[in-house]
Amino acid sequence: MSGISPIVGLAAHLGRGVQRVATDAVVRGMRPFPRTAADLDVRTVARLTNLPVTSVSVIGGDAGTSSRIRLALTGENVPETVFVKLPAQTAATRLMGELGRLGDTEVRFYRQLRPELTAAPEVYGSAFDPVTGRYVVILEDLPADECRFPDTLHPLGRDEAALVLEALALLHATFWGRLSAPGQKGPLDWVYSPSADHTSMLTGRLLKTSARRMAERSDIPVQVGSFIDENYRAAAQLIDKPPHTIMHGDAHPGNVYFRNGAAGLLDWQVVRRGHPSRELAYTVVTSMTPEDRQESQRDLLDVYRHALAAGGGPDLDRDHLWHRYRQGALYAYVAALITAGMGGMQNDDIACEGLRRGVAALQDLDTVALLKKSL
Repeated sequence: MSGISPIVGLAAHLGRGVQRVATDAVVRGMRPFPRTAADLDVRTVARLTNLPVTSVSVIGGDAGTSSRIRLALTGENVPETVFVKLPAQTAATRLMGELGRLGDTEVRFYRQLRPELTAAPEVYGSAFDPVTGRYVVILEDLPADECRFPDTLHPLGRDEAALVLEALALLHATFWGRLSAPGQKGPLDWVYSPSADHTSMLTGRLLKTSARRMAERSDIPVQVGSFIDENYRAAAQLIDKPPHTIMHGDAHPGNVYFRNGAAGLLDWQVVRRGHPSRELAYTVVTSMTPEDRQESQRDLLDVYRHALAAGGGPDLDRDHLWHRYRQGALYAYVAALITAGMGGMQNDDIACEGLRRGVAALQDLDTVALLKKSL
């Protein structure tokens, strides 16, 4: 039965996502939920934020795995501008979001977890529709003159990377020891580990397809990760061994901002539970050049350890964290390979640079040999 359960779970998960997208296509505007920027009128924004909004106007926006819209507001004691996230416009992209539970996860984060954190934008209102999968999140519009927004093509130096790891340490410390055992009921039982995700059954196939595509059109030596492609589920379960805490889940440089001498994190759509080494490796590898990472990663892990303990978390053993960090580098490779190989999620230059860093980490951290020895 244990061999059937993951397949049944995957089928049920896929079915729920397809049903929501199909239902949304049928009901359209019959449910009181904003679908486009045009639906974000005074009445809707006031209802969602519980603020005395008197006018709303669209001042910008773009699209990706979600639709992102900037609004100008007027009214007594209301913010001058806000940043709104809605589902993607196309059904195919919305289905991809359903498979990752992106909207549901982000709404839950801002309602349940954000009140205990500081390294995230302020939220003014949010809602999720379980029938259609539609969601809306209305956030603080971070001021460009006060914030810096990096990306993969502008790698972080040691000091900025240290700020990001301090922010992650506070997140991890806040929820350390508060998670129920996997499969048990609790207030945070909606947060699951990457290896426990039903869609992880598809990851190995996506890795192989992506590796083949990248080998055909780039000089990145993706073949160094072929063992991971063939053994992804076992390797993912290995790096997800407890103890667990809450992780951001996607803290690459494009989801980071710097403000008033501290780092903050954006796009809380893939919040997960797991051992912090997975997140640390992903963030450090994707944020820095291989040369800078090699020179400073041990020191950066010490920065994290000290910040974690200072925030109320445990005092992690230095050598054990280094061991798990080296294993966890597989995640930077996996995420970057699928992003680059499947396309459509990031600019190609950014995706390929992320993959180069992920492959370099597998090599200089000797991650594959370590995984072979541990499995």
